[in-house]
Amino acid sequence: MIWSREDYIAHMNFQYTGREMFCELFGLLIGLDKQWRSQGASAKELDLSAFGWDHVPLKVVPANFGVLSELVPRVIEDNGEFRITTDNLGRKMKLCKESATIPLPMDYPIKTMDDWLGIKHWYEFREDRIDREKLSEIKKAQEEGYLIIGSMLGGFDEPRQLMGEEELCVSFYEQPELIEDILNTIADTALKIYDRVLDVVSIDNLCVHEDLAGKSGPLVGPNLIGKFIKPYYRKIWDAVSSKGCTIFSQDSDGNMNSVIDAFLDCGLTAMYPCEPQAGMDIVEIRKKYPGLALKGGIDKFALRGDKEDIRRELEYKMGGVTMGGGTVFALDHRIPDGVSIENYRFYVNLGREILGLPPFSSESHFTRMAF
Repeated sequence: MIWSREDYIAHMNFQYTGREMFCELFGLLIGLDKQWRSQGASAKELDLSAFGWDHVPLKVVPANFGVLSELVPRVIEDNGEFRITTDNLGRKMKLCKESATIPLPMDYPIKTMDDWLGIKHWYEFREDRIDREKLSEIKKAQEEGYLIIGSMLGGFDEPRQLMGEEELCVSFYEQPELIEDILNTIADTALKIYDRVLDVVSIDNLCVHEDLAGKSGPLVGPNLIGKFIKPYYRKIWDAVSSKGCTIFSQDSDGNMNSVIDAFLDCGLTAMYPCEPQAGMDIVEIRKKYPGLALKGGIDKFALRGDKEDIRRELEYKMGGVTMGGGTVFALDHRIPDGVSIENYRFYVNLGREILGLPPFSSESHFTRMAF
């Protein structure tokens, strides 16, 4: 079902719209399409358009909040197993083709303040960061019912892209002035972008990508979040929320339980994908944080089991405190390999039945809801 902008905003603000939302956040993990094809999946099942997933039409603010460098990405080596490139930060990147869709850095440009000062201008504001022609089109799209998505760089993720996780985590203690200058710079750029954007169109959903946790917990604790990330988040969230934005969503894998309070204090209103294998139980989280909207939370690995495993998972997650608004039911990340097309069909149909959703049209299409 296609949701309206107004209904989606209401749903994410815990207003019951008359139905629950059931979707896919990300889609298939690489390689699963081959498995499903061998099991007789149709073309529409392979692109997920056969399943009637809920989604809301959206447009993203046409602005570049990140690096604008003089470096031109190039391919160093490309074979059947992997591809090695350089990117616009000058990093050497390696993509393992058979198992990944995102290349991983093999080196990083920053270790010291001098390194940062040498490339700081890449992150400073320029008027050409905003595509003003497309911005006018975004305003028209919002009037036609599209959800407008605004983004910002991660307060942990962007320094990590520049330094790597180990160097960053040490630098919070040994080079705090470096981290503060990075975050102040990207905040200043974002504020100048939104100062211009908000004169044309309001933002419906501000989103930030962090991925700052693993199964055992986050890489930063509440104290560091409060000292470094909160001032950065608050500058941007306060600016866009003052112009009517009511949804501030964060994408972070892993176990975020110990830092939920800290991020709520940063202004966050929604979190995803809520991975059960990492200890993120949306039922328990909703009990503890009744005003925090959640997306995902259905254990993707339950779909590798039998039908009773799937039923047990859905009957636990789809009911009680998670119902009535504020929850976007979905798998907690990409559909993993080993999930049969038969089990996936069962999951979709059972979920719709439990949620009381009507039959879906075979003419539907799939849109990722990871934002």
